[in-house]
Amino acid sequence: MNDLPIWDQLLHRYVDQAGRVDYEAWSTHDPQTLCRWLAQQSADTNGREDHLAHWINLYNAFTIQSVLSAYPIASIRPTLMGLPNWIAFLRFFQKRVHRLGNELFSLAKIENRMMRQIAADPRIHFAIVCASIGCPLLRHEAYTPERVEEQLEQDVTRFVNNPAKVRFDAESGVLYCSKIFRWYKADFLAVAPSLPDYILPRLAGFSAQDHPPRVAFLPYNWSLNQRMSS
Repeated sequence: MNDLPIWDQLLHRYVDQAGRVDYEAWSTHDPQTLCRWLAQQSADTNGREDHLAHWINLYNAFTIQSVLSAYPIASIRPTLMGLPNWIAFLRFFQKRVHRLGNELFSLAKIENRMMRQIAADPRIHFAIVCASIGCPLLRHEAYTPERVEEQLEQDVTRFVNNPAKVRFDAESGVLYCSKIFRWYKADFLAVAPSLPDYILPRLAGFSAQDHPPRVAFLPYNWSLNQRMSS
């Protein structure tokens, strides 16, 4: 992975421990650094761990680049006359504008082909970010082949134990969880019998119940995940 320290330095500089991005400072002080780093990257990887780390970093970097190019914005889901602008929203994910060598990628292609299809690891859904509050928290460090397994396990644990993303109501027997679990249900069911079977062993303080919990999905917050400069 070329020049990884640059990406790592940018994350340390502009992402806090809570995973919020200071887009204002980033666009002011380092408007072209990320673009130059991405221009040096390729689609080549060497082994599973390198593949995972490389494409997670690229997905997150391209997402941030897209936000920086349009900043200031309040959300990646823009509105038109007060209604969601679905065409612009879909283009954010579907348009092939991210170049690696001679090939153009969309965020959707990176996620679905390079990660879901090739890596086939549902933990990526807690590592790749769409720049929204509802998505996983962005790490303030880069993923590396040497640590990616550890990092992904930490990501799952952090996501599941974030009450804004997952919580269990013992009285009603309802497991409330992020819509990420609905959108990518097939990925989780490929490694677990059910969504509760995937989630609950990772949920701190959970006590086994007599009956399987009912699953309900929480509203998804599309507001930009940002930290304002002081």
